Amino acid sequence: MTDLSFFPQSQTLRLRQVAEMAHATLPDGVDGELLLQGAAPLETAGPLDVAYMDNAAYGDVLSQTQAGVCLVTPRFAGKVPAHTVALVTPQAYRVFAQVLALLFPTAMRPESSFAATGISPGSFVHPTARLEHGVKVDPGAVIGPHAEIGAGTLVGAHAVIGAHVKIGRDCALGAHVTVSHAFLGNRVILHPGVRIGQDGFGFAMGPQGHLKVPQVGRVIIQDDVEIGANTTVDRGASRDTVIGEGTKIDNLVQIAHNVVIGRHCVIVAQVGIAGSTTIEDYVALGGQVAVKGHLRIGMGAQIAATSAVNGDVPAGARWGGIPARPVREWFREITALKKLASKSDSGDSASNDGSSSAT
Repeated sequence: MTDLSFFPQSQTLRLRQVAEMAHATLPDGVDGELLLQGAAPLETAGPLDVAYMDNAAYGDVLSQTQAGVCLVTPRFAGKVPAHTVALVTPQAYRVFAQVLALLFPTAMRPESSFAATGISPGSFVHPTARLEHGVKVDPGAVIGPHAEIGAGTLVGAHAVIGAHVKIGRDCALGAHVTVSHAFLGNRVILHPGVRIGQDGFGFAMGPQGHLKVPQVGRVIIQDDVEIGANTTVDRGASRDTVIGEGTKIDNLVQIAHNVVIGRHCVIVAQVGIAGSTTIEDYVALGGQVAVKGHLRIGMGAQIAATSAVNGDVPAGARWGGIPARPVREWFREITALKKLASKSDSGDSASNDGSSSAT
């Protein structure tokens, strides 16, 4: 249930507006001027709410929903109850996300914890820093010398922006974010606790001890990147760590020095990417994937959760397992192991039965 004290609703929507977003045709006799008041899951939606359905697991829930409107993929259109208006679209979830964004715009990115409209008392902005009009700075934030921040950007409470950092327009940096040795593009979202630009883990190891290698690169984050809470992105050692346009990174991810991530990648929680690895455009890494250093993962590749990647991955490949390999090979090995285990169990049972008889 949406708590309006946390997420105030900015507007209502008419049915025809939702249909236009979905590129869907309204059924005959339906009033397109019907005023919709909210969006909710199938099981809790009421007659003035929009819901969505695109997963077979919720077929029974769909048949019992009380939603006034349901965005539904063609496969499930026939299961929508008669009292619910079905808006048939191939991208039901995506349109539902657009509806939510219109109704609850403050949920799209971190907001000021202080309802700030400018530079708050208790923040610290160096005299040589340059902030464009419309920057919001919460209490406790620190902005270092010669930093540059673009219009419409939020710097959350107790965030620290280092010297010479450049941040684009309409960005949102949550509470306790730190950014150093980095350039950020426009519309970048950093959730609370994100760390950008700290030392990479570099040591010349030997019997005399581990000699620290100075990390003198930067972090470059391109437009429309979103990074989840407590994720870390180390600066490069001698070249830049780069995150490409539109990439989305979940919470608790570690990105090491010199890593290059392409455009529109999806990296799920607890992934670790070792140094100097290149990840090409549109790659998806499932939760807890570990990627060895100095590898290349090709464009559009997908790696299953909890896999360990020890070698280069071809473009478009689907890999999984430890070590990761093509999913068909992985599944065949799992099936073979199950058969071996089953035979072993059968043999143990037969042996036990025989010994009992002899006794």
